[in-house]
Amino acid sequence: MKNDTQRETLFTHIGRPALGEGTPVNPDITRASTLLFDRAEDLYTTKKRSYGRHGSGVHDALKEAFKLLEGGAGTSLAPSGLAACTLPILANVKAGDHVLLTDSSYGPTRYFCQGYLSKMGVKTTLYDPHIGTGIDALIQDNTSVIILKSPGSLTFEVQDIPAITKVAKARGVTTIIDNTWSGGITLNPLALGVDISCHAATKYFGGHSDVMFGATVSATQAMADKVSDTAKYLGYASSPDDAYQILRGFRTVMQRFRHSESSALQLATWLSDQPQVARVLHPALPEHPDHSLWKRDFTGGACLFGVVLNPTSPRKVEAFINALQLFGIGYSYGGYESLAIQCDPQLKRVHGAYGAKKFDGPLVRFACGLEAADDLQADIAQALHVL
Repeated sequence: MKNDTQRETLFTHIGRPALGEGTPVNPDITRASTLLFDRAEDLYTTKKRSYGRHGSGVHDALKEAFKLLEGGAGTSLAPSGLAACTLPILANVKAGDHVLLTDSSYGPTRYFCQGYLSKMGVKTTLYDPHIGTGIDALIQDNTSVIILKSPGSLTFEVQDIPAITKVAKARGVTTIIDNTWSGGITLNPLALGVDISCHAATKYFGGHSDVMFGATVSATQAMADKVSDTAKYLGYASSPDDAYQILRGFRTVMQRFRHSESSALQLATWLSDQPQVARVLHPALPEHPDHSLWKRDFTGGACLFGVVLNPTSPRKVEAFINALQLFGIGYSYGGYESLAIQCDPQLKRVHGAYGAKKFDGPLVRFACGLEAADDLQADIAQALHVL
């Protein structure tokens, strides 16, 4: 295909079998643990796949799709989004190393670094997501990895990715970003200097809240090989059925993403004017403190944003969420259904504008699905009366 072919077209055709008479439009699902060889001497000398854990044709097609999405050199697949975040960390740290982790990271990634990595003798320092070039002062002789997330989990800070990656490259430090919010559709971190981009493919690419999956895309072949080797050492594997489901999600991800992105921006704009709302956390809004960074690095928004309510009791917040009729109460996002959760019980911060005291009011996170935006707005409007 031409280099200027748009993603909707590319994702429709990626991974399809070569045309022949009566060719199926989708790749085959091969379920196998044991792979057989004609000759005994080939078993130990082949460069081909030798065991089911190493994947199948549908896995190869999915890897190509993620590589195309991010413009990377190679992809590794993982059984969950968290696994996709922890895999490249493990590939780039050793006992005695130091890791810099944004204070706005995905919570389970934070727990992994502060819990599991500490048992390996790896120390983690949390840094202010707005640190920019100031991160140079935090890099130690044994710093091996800097972990970014933009926008931040729950609090939606936008990081100055080029500033951080420029310092990291000068100091020989690997950068890893959790790129799940944008789905790689509205942010291309590898083009901004990031070494590895991670995805919870469970979300946009699964699209129907029925499969767990993750993927990491590396900027260079050397890094891709490093991450892939680590996945083999750890015994990572994903089923061909799950890989097929994620590849199927690629076919329609652009259309679904654009719908939920548009709904989120409509709701965020409308909520900014509601008297029960103190502020809205969506970087596409001009009043967001990091809007200029978002406008520079992103090509659009996403389905997810936060709302800080006026000060009220936790019980009132729960009553507000319980009054919603079209929003489910549950984690994740990027599926067909809209979701809402109260964030304060899980919100932990020590740096940045929010710090340990969090916000002046309770924080609620909305994830827009595929319902009509006007219906979602009407649902929130009736529930706001509870406050």
